[in-house]
Amino acid sequence: MATKTITITLTDTQQGILENDLENIDTWIQDMVSGKENKCWLRMQEEWTNKLMNDESFTDPIPSNKADFIALIIARSDYVKAKDKSSDM
Repeated sequence: MATKTITITLTDTQQGILENDLENIDTWIQDMVSGKENKCWLRMQEEWTNKLMNDESFTDPIPSNKADFIALIIARSDYVKAKDKSSDM
């Protein structure tokens, strides 16, 4: 998977507000993304470990490293990205 670059646009007002509390906006945003990634990883790992363990047709070992685990999950036919899941709302 390639590296993804995201551009965030802030107005002068938004920048002024953030700079009142933050020493470095870029660092704060990167830390915020890393924190969200960690929480998503924990949920994904728990959800899919349970699914794999309860799938009688899955007989391979569950990968012990994150990259291999993610590759296994996103290659499965029953994997669906959040944006493609139907909403009950």
